[in-house]
Amino acid sequence: MNRIRKGDQVLVIAGKNKGQKGEVTRVAGDSVFVQNINLVKRHTKPNPQANQPGGIVEREAPIHISNVMLFNTATGKGERVGFKTLENGRKVRVYRTSGEVVDA
Repeated sequence: MNRIRKGDQVLVIAGKNKGQKGEVTRVAGDSVFVQNINLVKRHTKPNPQANQPGGIVEREAPIHISNVMLFNTATGKGERVGFKTLENGRKVRVYRTSGEVVDA
């Protein structure tokens, strides 16, 4: 089970985008793609079969998962995440500071 999943609100804690918040669009191994954060310019060739024009395209680059932190909307801060097993045997993510369950 990953500490950060698709759809989570995260806070970037290191790098050129430090302090910015965004939503995770994709998790790829130990990297995450965050919406409108870590944008890079990519020079692409036109591809007529895919109906794709050429030019300079701006897109998100991956950020290492250690450089982002789950954002707690209740406290307005980035928080560490731990795991807890409920009575029914379900494993859930919890905030380390409050013990509050992240997953509904």
